[in-house]
Order: sequence, then structure tokens, then C-alpha cells
Amino acid sequence: MSFASLGLSAPILRAVSETGYTVPTPIQQQAIPAVLSGGDLLAGAQTGTGKTAGFTLPILQLLSQRTVRGTGRRPIRTLVLTPTRELAAQIEESVRVYGKYVDLNSTVIFGGVSINPQIAQLRKGVDILVATPGRLLDHVGQKTIDLSQVEILVLDEADRMLDMGFIRDIRKIIALLPRQRQNLLFSATFSDEIKALADGMLNRPALIEVARRNAPTELVDQKVMLINQQSKASLLAHLISEQSWYQVLVFTRTKHRANWLAEKLAKGGIEALAIHGNKSQNARTRALADFKDGSLQVLVATDIAARGLDIVDLPHVVNFELPNVPEDYIHRIGRTGRAGTTGEALSLVCGEELKYLADIEKLLQRKLPRHTVTGFEPVAETEPMDRPPRGAQQQRRGQGQGRGQGQGRGKASAPARRPAGAAPAQRPAGTRSWGSPRGSSRTTRGF
Repeated sequence: MSFASLGLSAPILRAVSETGYTVPTPIQQQAIPAVLSGGDLLAGAQTGTGKTAGFTLPILQLLSQRTVRGTGRRPIRTLVLTPTRELAAQIEESVRVYGKYVDLNSTVIFGGVSINPQIAQLRKGVDILVATPGRLLDHVGQKTIDLSQVEILVLDEADRMLDMGFIRDIRKIIALLPRQRQNLLFSATFSDEIKALADGMLNRPALIEVARRNAPTELVDQKVMLINQQSKASLLAHLISEQSWYQVLVFTRTKHRANWLAEKLAKGGIEALAIHGNKSQNARTRALADFKDGSLQVLVATDIAARGLDIVDLPHVVNFELPNVPEDYIHRIGRTGRAGTTGEALSLVCGEELKYLADIEKLLQRKLPRHTVTGFEPVAETEPMDRPPRGAQQQRRGQGQGRGQGQGRGKASAPARRPAGAAPAQRPAGTRSWGSPRGSSRTTRGF
């Protein structure tokens, strides 16, 4: 099947051809005709499937063929809502690339940067607006934006927007839009909350699912590396150096850990930078640009900062720490294995993360292969998983303050010693000693 067979116009086909794409992906094959029909759409598509082009291409065609209502400056005719700044910028870039031969313009607005240039751009008139919910509502509050003529609303990565607490903002925005409009909702996973949002927003939508529900791409080779928490950074540096990994996206659960790991790798001679919500937008943009062009070897990111990152042919994703929400694992590894390419996702798993691993495997409906590396074999741990690096405002033992995902420090592990003749301490449900790993565990010197 070709793009021409989907009913796209000559100017749009010309732009697509210039990008080098010749065959539409499965989501594009189904979504483009559905959007062109003018009806609502509910699409379940994992990251890396080409869903951005799946809605931008037909939207560009629909708007270019319709007469603009009213006179004066261009009204906002399509609104695309996304959860993160990086994803918003990526989508707006796609709109400009694919729309270069049609008479439409676009802009992107998000927080973390000055609002004044955005106001100036909106005053000139915009056909397609890509925005994050918070900054869009800032403009609404300042009366610098008019949404009364929106014809098409797109919610991209709706599941992440709900996870990030944007549901109230989304409802406020929807209330500002015309009642008669086309609605497109894209989500990598279908939770009860997503279904409820779709029921209240969509009118007899076409339903598209291009992959097994809540499943990661099959093009990603997933592995688990069993390792003590204290040895993770050393093992990661070892793998990057020994295997000559040139482009590695590493995930941590916290901003603090992302900063610490990036600094530790950099001190060891590996070029690394961290991106997260506390970094300025300029710093995040520069780091991402350097990572994309290959001048930066390792990018360490939190889930929110990396959501929606589109990096061509990214070979390696590493979970330095497993997420406590299983669906986030799918989003993370979806950064590789995109648009038909293969990739590798490696998870460094310590003893206290086995419960997270079990939840992920339950979602995947399969067990991931376990490995160890000679010289880094795990031993019984006596330190808690999220212990801060030495010298970084450590908390005293026994205070019982919540750590990471709400775990008390006293629950980290069993004591290293017990009185002679005493019964072994009972481990919390779902944990085990390293001496009896589940599944296949073998020692290798790398991948």
C-alpha cells in the first residue's frame, strides 16, 4: 500500500516523499482514511508506530480543502494537546514538514519559556496550534487566544496526560471549544479513565488498535540484568564502554537520581547529560539536540521529560530504575524499536525492584530473560534501594521517612546478620534472596 492510495492530495504526497517515507505504517493505513472521513477517532497505538503522521497528514488535507469561516486573521482551526513540551515541539515540527506545500501555518506553545513571543505569534493568526494544557490555559486567562473556531481537537498520549493530572485542564479546554467539531484521541494504553474520557468526548468514534493492548513493540529485544543497587552505575558504565554503545537513553525515577547518574558517568569519561522538569527548556532542548545528532553519548531522563521523544534509530534504552507503574515501562522502551527499526531495552534490576518486575511481566504476559555480567553478580543486599549517594544529605537510619515510591527505610531489606540459632527473618511478600532467582538466569560478559 502507498500513501497515494490513502486519498492524500498531491502537495502532501510531495512533502511525504521528500522525507523518504514510501510505505505507510499500520496506524497510518487505518487512521488517515478515518480522519479524512470527518468522523471521531479512538486510536490505541504504542509509541514509534507513526501515529503523529497518522493525524497530521489528514488534518493538513482537511484544512487546506475547507473554506475558512469569517474574515480577518487566521483563526485556530485545529488544536493538538500533548502532555510534554518535547512532544509538542516534535508534533509541530511534523506539521511544518508535511505542510510545506499547503497554505497553512502552525505554532507551538508550552511553559518554561517566555509567553510574549507566543502571544505575538498568536496575534498573527494560526491554523494549527500544538499546546500543553497548562500554558494554553495561561493564554486563555490572559485572553490572548480564541478557541471559538476550532474544527478539530486532537488529544495525543491521552493516557499520560491523565497520569500527569491534566484531566481537569482538559475538561476546561474542551468547554471552550465549539460543540460541533471532530475529535481524535490517541493513547498507548486503554485504562478505565481513558474509556470514560472517550465516552464523554467522542461521538460514535472509529476504533483502531494496531497492536495488542498495553503491549510494547515486538521489535524491542528486552532483557533484565540482575545487579545490586550500589553497583548499577559501575555496570552501566562498563556496558557502555565495553559494548561501544554510542547512543543510550537512560531512565531514572527521580530528578535527583538523573542528575547524580549523569554527573557520575561524565566524571568517568562518558559524555552524559540529564533532562527533567527542573531543567530549563533551553537546557532540555540543547541536550536533546546534541543527543539526536550523536554528539551526546548518554541522555539520562525522568519519565515526564522523555515522554514523546522521537529519536531516529535509537539503539539502546536502559531502565536504571524500574518504574513503579507497569505501563510506564512500555512508554520507556517504546523510545527504541520505532517505525520498523529494531532496538534493545535493558533493565538493571536490584532485589527490591523484583516486585516492580513482577508487575511489568504480568502486564506483558510473559517473563523477561534474566542475565548477570561476570564481576557484577548480585549478592544479598543490606542497603535500601534508593539510598542517596554518600555525602548528599543522607537521612539517618530508623527515621522511617518515605523513600521513592512511599517505602519506609526500615522496609528496605532483612538485616545482614542474625543471632546464632535464631530463625531467619521473614522477607516481605514478593521479595526474595538473590540466591534463588526466578526464571532463566545465566552469566554473560555482555549482550
